[in-house]
Amino acid sequence: MTVTTPQFDKQSRQIAMDEIVGYLLLSGVLLSLTLITAGLAWHLAVTHRMSLDYKIGGMNMAEFVLTEFRIALSGQLRPRLLINLGIVVLMLTPFLRVAASMFYFLFALRNWKYVFFTFLVLSVLTYSLFLR
Repeated sequence: MTVTTPQFDKQSRQIAMDEIVGYLLLSGVLLSLTLITAGLAWHLAVTHRMSLDYKIGGMNMAEFVLTEFRIALSGQLRPRLLINLGIVVLMLTPFLRVAASMFYFLFALRNWKYVFFTFLVLSVLTYSLFLR
């Protein structure tokens, strides 16, 4: 019978979390790159130029996502949708990384100090992405 020490158990959970965060970041960046590249290729095929003629400033992430979903639901599928979806995925990747870390600290490690700090970071990210 093998006895597992608490230190080894905590270390193996840390390695698993590092892998999850690594895959989350890699997947988010690769998905974003794929969407933006596909949108730019589609735009180039349709217009024969690389420049984009729209602005996305002046709105927060929630408004940005809602605007793009309204355009998609209205049946106006354009290269812009893929490009903007790639931007959304890229912007949400670090947000999801911090959220995953907070849940890891809360449920796996039960480290309240790190839960507090990651909650603060997640709150600032939530405010800056969705509420500002």
